[in-house]
Amino acid sequence: MQHPSEVGHAKNTVRLLKLALPQTQIYVGETAADFAELQGYLAAQTRPVLIVYPNEHSKAASEVEADNKAIIVLIDGTWRKAYRMLQLNPWLLNYPSLHLECEDESQYVIRKAKRSDSLSTLEAAVYTLENLEPDADVAPIFAVFHAMVHHKLSAMPTAVRQRYNSDKFTW
Repeated sequence: MQHPSEVGHAKNTVRLLKLALPQTQIYVGETAADFAELQGYLAAQTRPVLIVYPNEHSKAASEVEADNKAIIVLIDGTWRKAYRMLQLNPWLLNYPSLHLECEDESQYVIRKAKRSDSLSTLEAAVYTLENLEPDADVAPIFAVFHAMVHHKLSAMPTAVRQRYNSDKFTW
């Protein structure tokens, strides 16, 4: 579920996720009416549906026993936009929710985040996949992600680049 303001964003990781995992389906919108097709699709499923969004009822992805047939729903947007999308789509609360327990910081250093647990949507998808399917080879997905981040950082003037946590990359 992608907020409309993220679609054309130059730092859009959902675009990369779709390239790396072609079975990814992207639904753009904000309100329940925008997601009526997705809601109908999910309601018709016999496979488990899991929402990746931390809340008081969410379970750690590492504790969930789900097979690789589960449908994973991610909400793509800033924390504020994602929360608003969740509020406008209360039908999402009918599904179990997951949260990620990441020990490492986000590698998505080209976007500022106020929360320490902020991840890009691509990172959230890959970490969820790793938890639910430990044998999955996610290295190629992260390789593309890191190439994009490095490309964006290297295109920035040095003075601008220094404002980002770019010390994770070698120049």
